[in-house]
Amino acid sequence: MQPLLTSILLQADSGGKGGGSLLKFITGGGIIGYIIVLLSVVAVAFVVIHFVQIRRSALLPGDKVKGVRELVERGDLEGALEYSTLPANDCYYLRVIGAGLKRFLRSPFGAFEIKSAMEEAGAEETAKLYRTMDVIATIGSVAPLLGLLGTVQGMIGAFETVAQGAANNAGYYQSLADNIAIALITTFQGLVVAIPCVSIYGYLRNRVDALAGECAASAEEIVTIVERSGRKSGK
Repeated sequence: MQPLLTSILLQADSGGKGGGSLLKFITGGGIIGYIIVLLSVVAVAFVVIHFVQIRRSALLPGDKVKGVRELVERGDLEGALEYSTLPANDCYYLRVIGAGLKRFLRSPFGAFEIKSAMEEAGAEETAKLYRTMDVIATIGSVAPLLGLLGTVQGMIGAFETVAQGAANNAGYYQSLADNIAIALITTFQGLVVAIPCVSIYGYLRNRVDALAGECAASAEEIVTIVERSGRKSGK
């Protein structure tokens, strides 16, 4: 055991002197390690995308909230619907408001369905955000399992080395140390990827819930104004 520990320590020391110890944690996990690294790149890409998308200025831009509200307060519901459906104004908030206004103006029972239409649209838009975020959660769940798989692979290799090797074999301890390193490095990689993914997913999900709540409150105000007007535009 002592020669084995000495060999591992010598390897770590030589890696540190050569400045390659960090690189070892990236490349030392074998094929499974490279898969985990690839997943980490995908996770970073999705995290960046969602941090850009899940912002108040992107989902509930203040100028658009104010613009559609002013049109509704003036009783110009057709204009408010047109404003909500313009491609240049596309956002989470206006997709919800537009669904309610469309139902109100196009259906003979629209006055009774506007609120439910907005609730359905809000639930659908929120579900879309959740579905794209699920990639981050999936990576956070799969990464430690891949790390565990690499650990098992490394330990199998270590035991095979013990079974096949001999104490006087010059490459015995080197081979044993390499297999143990694979086992530990893949576990390390899986946890390094999983912990941030799970944490960020929880943050983003809470952020979506908070913004969806703000949207629902604002939509409720629009419904109140529309119901108070008691008429359709131009009628």
